Amino acid sequence: MASKGIADAFKELAVLVNTPGLDVPVKNFSDACSRFFVVFKVLKTGMFPRFAEIDYVTKASNLTPTLELMVDRDIEANCVRKVGSHTRNLLRIKRSLEMMRVMCEVLLDTESDYSLRDATFTAYNQVFAPHHGWAIQQAVATGIGSLLPKTLLSGMFNETEETFKIHAQSYVTASASVTNYLDNLFLSKNLGIDW
Repeated sequence: MASKGIADAFKELAVLVNTPGLDVPVKNFSDACSRFFVVFKVLKTGMFPRFAEIDYVTKASNLTPTLELMVDRDIEANCVRKVGSHTRNLLRIKRSLEMMRVMCEVLLDTESDYSLRDATFTAYNQVFAPHHGWAIQQAVATGIGSLLPKTLLSGMFNETEETFKIHAQSYVTASASVTNYLDNLFLSKNLGIDW
């Protein structure tokens, strides 16, 4: 069950980010985020916001032990906002986690026949659209149009509607802690969260 693995990984990560005075290891963050690969493989769409960039976190973990140190090194190198910087990619991954959380919230708050396409479009518009130009928004709309119905997706993961709801709610709660930690990390470094 993919959703259980994702929910469990983010619950563990939430414990780390909620531990006062602990810098979050890049490896733990990367391991939790990598759980989404199976979901995107099943969805067979390239519209999701560059989750392949999680690979950068895996590479960064070999060079930098914690997320805070990773951001500090980019600040020292004056490359925080440059394409391909670890910090810029971290911001994009944070937004991807937020998008997944909004999707889950919409699906949990609506009837079971609510379209996965509609939930994804709502989440994209809320999280990513304000940062994307017209051409990217159109490409994403095309990708969203090819998504499977929610009921078929649950079947592909061998999950019932009830197990999906349990795991999605766990992810929603845990990922909120993770993205809040990242927001606070960016703000503590005077980077803001809207760039």
